[in-house]
Amino acid sequence: MPKVKEPVLAILRTTDSGYDAPLIQPVIAVVIQPETESAAMLAVLPLRWLDRIKHGGLANQFFMALMVTIPVLNFGMLMGWQSPMTPILQDPGGPAPEPITDDTISWMASITFFPPIFCGFLVGDLADRWGRKLTTLLTSLMLVISWVITLFSLRPWALIASRAVAGLACAGCYVVTPLYLKEIASDNVRGALGSLFILSQNLGYLVVYVAGDVLSFAAVMWLCTAVPVIHMIAFLAMPETPVFLVKQGKFKEARATLAWLRNTSVEDKDLEEAVQQLEREEEVAKSMKKASWKSLVQNKTTFKAFRISLNVMLSQETCGYLVVLMYAGSNFEQASESISLKLSPNKQTIVVGAIQLLGSIVASCIVEKTGRKWLLASTSFVTGLSMLALGGWFYITSLSVWLPGWLPVLAMCLCIFADAAGYQPVPYVITSELFSFQHRGMVTSFVSSVDALSDFLQTKAYDPLLKLLGIHWVFIMFSMVCFLGTFYTVLYVPETKDRTIEEIYAILERKKEKRKDPEAGKETSRL
Repeated sequence: MPKVKEPVLAILRTTDSGYDAPLIQPVIAVVIQPETESAAMLAVLPLRWLDRIKHGGLANQFFMALMVTIPVLNFGMLMGWQSPMTPILQDPGGPAPEPITDDTISWMASITFFPPIFCGFLVGDLADRWGRKLTTLLTSLMLVISWVITLFSLRPWALIASRAVAGLACAGCYVVTPLYLKEIASDNVRGALGSLFILSQNLGYLVVYVAGDVLSFAAVMWLCTAVPVIHMIAFLAMPETPVFLVKQGKFKEARATLAWLRNTSVEDKDLEEAVQQLEREEEVAKSMKKASWKSLVQNKTTFKAFRISLNVMLSQETCGYLVVLMYAGSNFEQASESISLKLSPNKQTIVVGAIQLLGSIVASCIVEKTGRKWLLASTSFVTGLSMLALGGWFYITSLSVWLPGWLPVLAMCLCIFADAAGYQPVPYVITSELFSFQHRGMVTSFVSSVDALSDFLQTKAYDPLLKLLGIHWVFIMFSMVCFLGTFYTVLYVPETKDRTIEEIYAILERKKEKRKDPEAGKETSRL
């Protein structure tokens, strides 16, 4: 065997968790007499990274998270489908029996957010009664029904009915998926797994944008239908969350599921401690009165957490992100007049989808390093600056003053990136971390219903606002919402990274006491 220098063997000996012989051999085969110790270190880094994934159970947790978020991916495909398919549906020679009117397209865009206004509470109750797994399967079933309706008919009533059914799936995605991700994740990857929610949705947008550009109309339809069908079959083999299993008294199943998620044996001491912690939390929950809105409001700390959750989610949903996406094509069109930017409508949507996906990937990579609070504050601030730049560009050019056409494109791309990199995913992570099992499903369903109402009103009120105020004031108004969200986050939102519910609530209570008693310390919080 070729000789391996001592620095390499030293690195192998001093690693934290140690390596099996099969893992060492590839390094010995590849890292042969490195020129420097730094080269040896770089060669071993991938091995250490792979070992962390293997021994920490991260691979199983990420696999489970990917399976859980496939319905969200398909919902993103459903939402993005309308963009490349609208010109085809409105074409007199297209597959629709009659050209689809703008009014029908408007209702297709908005009706999806109508059922979740009322069904969010029902889905949350189902998740608490029947389990996260069964509710996720029902979500995929609703997506299958939605696509099947469109496969059989492209008449206006069918297109609108399909989107209404998809609204039920929307409620399932936005209520159950964050809960599932929270309850299968270890504390050190909780934020990264939680951010996969928005990443999957944005990946769905990009997939359908690309498919709409390279495949036929029928092929896109069958592709979109196949995804939830395959997911329903594959997800039958997936486990329920350990938290819900403990709630049902199935302690042996909970221990087995937790062992698989952490890639360890059921006899592992750390695993035993984790299961006992879940059991203690469940005993405390049983000894307390059943969770209700009255109990949430009466407890000042829990009610404060609820207000924080509601405010960060409302800020995220009313920041104008949907409007920017709707106006992206117009921005590209105006920019092409002054710069060499000639893109077809489908190519434009692909660019937007790629930027969204890139932002989501960045969020997943950095959320555990930056923490929730400052990632949310910084991305909301950047989104506000981008909105302000868009509004300013439209206002100044309306006065017949020339400004470069690349400016709105840059502002729009920065807005989409910043929103996907933190402003969209982080509020879901914070909401899931602010509440115990008792209140988590109830609060998530309520917030989901409020968000759906906000999205419905935005999509229907955009045109009237545009005609009443002008596009520049609409964007400036949205920028103010973003800046208010930044201000609120800095002052009131606690950092939830790597903290238990008890630790988070202790922070909220300490800040409340400091506000009541300014002399207790020089620093006074307004939380």
